[in-house]
Amino acid sequence: MPRHVDALTAPTLKHLREHWWDSDFSEFLRETLRPRPGTRILDVGCGDGTAELSLGRLQISQVSLFAVDIRIGRAKQTMQAASSHNIRLSVAAADVLALPFANDAFDSTFCVALLQHTTDPSKAVAELARVTKPGGRVVAVEPDNAARYWFSSLESGRHAYEMAGRFFSALSAQRGDRTDLSVGPKLPGTFAANGLEPLWVNLFPVSVTRMGPPPPAVWQGRRQALASLRDTCDGTVKPLADEYLVSLDRYAEEAATAGPGFVEIQNTMLFAAVGQKPE
Repeated sequence: MPRHVDALTAPTLKHLREHWWDSDFSEFLRETLRPRPGTRILDVGCGDGTAELSLGRLQISQVSLFAVDIRIGRAKQTMQAASSHNIRLSVAAADVLALPFANDAFDSTFCVALLQHTTDPSKAVAELARVTKPGGRVVAVEPDNAARYWFSSLESGRHAYEMAGRFFSALSAQRGDRTDLSVGPKLPGTFAANGLEPLWVNLFPVSVTRMGPPPPAVWQGRRQALASLRDTCDGTVKPLADEYLVSLDRYAEEAATAGPGFVEIQNTMLFAAVGQKPE
């Protein structure tokens, strides 16, 4: 499954976790978390249970899986997914900034696309380190939302991308979003600052390439995403949303007539940092 990103519908990878999770990424988790009989593994920010299903399919006996999510609905969703696949799992609703576990409780602890949601990634990493046993692994996977590559063969496409940036920046300011866009590449330093030894960093590209005019469903999805965001805007941001929609429609019209010469390329990067708690 190709990893996916669309800068015209979202300024970050915050809500695209399930779109880029593939077998290579699951294998990376297996190798770094080192599940063995008797180990205890914690997933913080479990989402819909993708990681739990991937680890559960390994069928390693006597591995204890734990998962938490700040949203009760997501925690329940993870539990239901695990139950439907006969995977033994303990689930709770909890905040990464105050995990309800004792010190040194887990052999491995990990989070995926979680720290980008918090205003204090350092404190979150400190909590991951606290609940991990000495000699245990901590794995965090985060994007660099500030480094987005975009190319379009059409000038209208380049203009639509600029308008998307202006709109999403204004929307973020309106919502008071103070999260760090570049949390991914800062992970090794954050680990070191919180008592973890950084071991290595894996890079996973998240990209999409379109050759030839995109199908109507792509444009429909982009318009729907923008319309739903516009409904949440106040009076100062809505005019910018309307201007962005005009540029998006112009881009769609020109792409439809561009023929096989049309090209659109997007890319960003996931940083998967692996650390170890000193013994």
